[in-house]
Amino acid sequence: MGVGLLYHLAEEGCTDSLLIEKGELTSGSTWHAAGQCPSLVGNYNLAKIHAYSNSLYPKLEEMTGQYVSWHASGGIRLARHKDDLEWFKYLHGISQSVGFEMEIIGPSEIKNLVPSLELDDVIAAAYTTGDGHADPSGLTHAMARAATNLGASIERHNRVIDINLLANGEWEVITEKGRVVAEVVVNAAGCFARQVSQMVGSDMPLVNMEHHYIVTGNIAEFEDSDIELPVIRDPRASAYIRQEQKSGLIGIYEGEQMTEAWAPKGYPSWESDSELFPDDLERLMPWLGHAMERLPILEEAGIKRIVNGAIPHPPDGPPYLGPVAGLKNFWLCCGSSFGIAQGAGCGKYLAQWMLHGDSEINMTGFDPRRFGVYADADYARAKGFQDYRLTYATPLPGEELPAGRAQRTSPLYEQLQAKGGVFTETFGWERPKWYAPDGVAEEYSYRRNNVFDIVRDECMAVRERVGILDLSGFAKYDVTGSDAEAFLNRLCANSMSKKIGGVVLAHILSVNGRILGEVTITRMSDTHFYLLSAAGAELRDLDHLLQGRNDDEDVAINNITDDRGVLVLAGPKARDVLATLTESDLSNESFRWLTAQEISIAGVPLRALRVNYVGELGWELHPAMADLPQLYDAIFAAGKTAGIKDFGLYAVNSLRIEKGYRGWGAELTNEVTMIDADMERFLKLDKEDFTGKTATVAQAEEDRTLQLIYLEVDATDSDVRGNEPVFHNGKCVGLTTSGGFGHYVGKSLGFAYVPPELANADTKLEVGLLDERCAAHILSAPAHDPRNERLRG
Repeated sequence: MGVGLLYHLAEEGCTDSLLIEKGELTSGSTWHAAGQCPSLVGNYNLAKIHAYSNSLYPKLEEMTGQYVSWHASGGIRLARHKDDLEWFKYLHGISQSVGFEMEIIGPSEIKNLVPSLELDDVIAAAYTTGDGHADPSGLTHAMARAATNLGASIERHNRVIDINLLANGEWEVITEKGRVVAEVVVNAAGCFARQVSQMVGSDMPLVNMEHHYIVTGNIAEFEDSDIELPVIRDPRASAYIRQEQKSGLIGIYEGEQMTEAWAPKGYPSWESDSELFPDDLERLMPWLGHAMERLPILEEAGIKRIVNGAIPHPPDGPPYLGPVAGLKNFWLCCGSSFGIAQGAGCGKYLAQWMLHGDSEINMTGFDPRRFGVYADADYARAKGFQDYRLTYATPLPGEELPAGRAQRTSPLYEQLQAKGGVFTETFGWERPKWYAPDGVAEEYSYRRNNVFDIVRDECMAVRERVGILDLSGFAKYDVTGSDAEAFLNRLCANSMSKKIGGVVLAHILSVNGRILGEVTITRMSDTHFYLLSAAGAELRDLDHLLQGRNDDEDVAINNITDDRGVLVLAGPKARDVLATLTESDLSNESFRWLTAQEISIAGVPLRALRVNYVGELGWELHPAMADLPQLYDAIFAAGKTAGIKDFGLYAVNSLRIEKGYRGWGAELTNEVTMIDADMERFLKLDKEDFTGKTATVAQAEEDRTLQLIYLEVDATDSDVRGNEPVFHNGKCVGLTTSGGFGHYVGKSLGFAYVPPELANADTKLEVGLLDERCAAHILSAPAHDPRNERLRG
């Protein structure tokens, strides 16, 4: 990971870079890694990282003269159940967009590739021909040589002792061999990453796990063949199996018996360098037995060598790539449990972000600010163990995993849970996803499942009557001071409302005009603004605010996320319900759409915003968090005669896609501009200046390369989820970003990015949904209420 970043910084022209290594290059986890480089990963942007690594590694030896031992073996991942096969179909769509070669093959084709494989319980396999494996030490030294050839520097055997922030904003790095002053510091310390972050008063959720692989004796079938076995990944054995020269190699991700490295401390001592742990074959059973049953030629070979070393695991799987919250110019490039496969790709895209302000891929899922202070050591351990155990489990849409849950809850959590609420986790918050009738559990699937009709009923309640939703996880900030208006106008592409109570949707852009954040901003007074953003963006947007403020500005920024709850009340009867609980005038003349007032509902003082994300008459009600139960109980009681119903985020997705509302992190990312996303109406180019204005104006005068389109899809039993390929005349030309079934309009809908010349209503497009190519029609207006008549009513 460290040399991957060093090389790509140098390749981008940043050669005044120094990598400080406490031991020898490849110390830590690298030297003992098995060196697998798979293409098949379920995360679209991570697949791009893997694909880039797999394109670079075969060329490194010729580029540098450094031996890397690249084996272009290909890879086979086995499917034992229908869900495995459905996932492969989804991944096949990703492969068509990313560009790596993949095909789904049946048992007879698997046998042709690996005749000795036992396939009694196998229905198919994903075959990726561009996979390989390499010598981790060779890869590391090759990228190191490439970096130093370009002018970058490496200092070996020099441990960093401390890191201090200097008064001028630079960093003082104290090492065993002396002092280094740097503009920017990147923590690429692998298993030691938490300790390095703690030097600057930060932390990260990370756990180091023990991981075994076993090398067998020589195998006759390998000795007699010049064709190398593809790397086999078997979910039953929770293992990878491959050829290691003329021997076999088996790596196990065991279940409940897994062990934390350096337990109970959870992080290594500084003396640890090229350290291995005692082997423990007993805890690998029965997985090792399953692996040998899968490939019986391994059984008689015996065990020649056992490697048990440490690998870091973040709570959710992807590595940490990006800035640390609350610090300027301190970045992370660590936390990868597949560091060989990801090292080059992580380095490439992080270097772009560091040097140019944006990356060409969406970095949201790798941003270290995706976790907050709730993610303590116990959380990291629980989630990291779960992530390790599920390495070869098939991920299913909507599946809720149990580890580390209920870190942040609203006061309504237990009450809504008792009403059948099923919750999903966002930035530690438990947020209602749908409401289950007694005895009903979701049957997770890539196709429409048993909650389809239940979610439809929630949607219909909102569209036809009134629904209520706890969205207390919204990130919330008070921005105050005499310079608050000027500050926000400079930070955001939209202009702040001039009227007290005015509400605007605004976007925070990079200097390149790329979309970094989306915020709803309410003017509470001349010097007070109330900002709302996505729950998952709480730290990220707080950083944008704090680091966007100039030292001489009279601006105070307070994160009040935990101080205020949020109830969404929406539907044609929302006004009727609220009117029975307040003396305030809620008529359209007195309380217009996109305005806010401080009022009391059922005796609870609150901020009421006439906005919502579902496209109906309604309000967001923001009381003190402690007052949430009183407010909810009063509203629900008053709404019974109107047919009030609880609804969750599944319904929200259906309702918002009917309205064509874009989502932050899906349609709105650091890959695209406001123009690409068809969001020009939220640009105020007549303002004197705002961050990203110059780049936005320049793009407005040039040809576009991407255009967001809104689609109706002729789907059957599955809908757009995001990352599906879009085809034109049989060629992959774009990518979906999000979608779902619009229950009220009865249409399957989605968003996608395509070249601008294809973004017209006459273009014939298809979307790849699992094993179907479904006709897609570009819509010029939202499928529901295109004139916003219901919102304004």
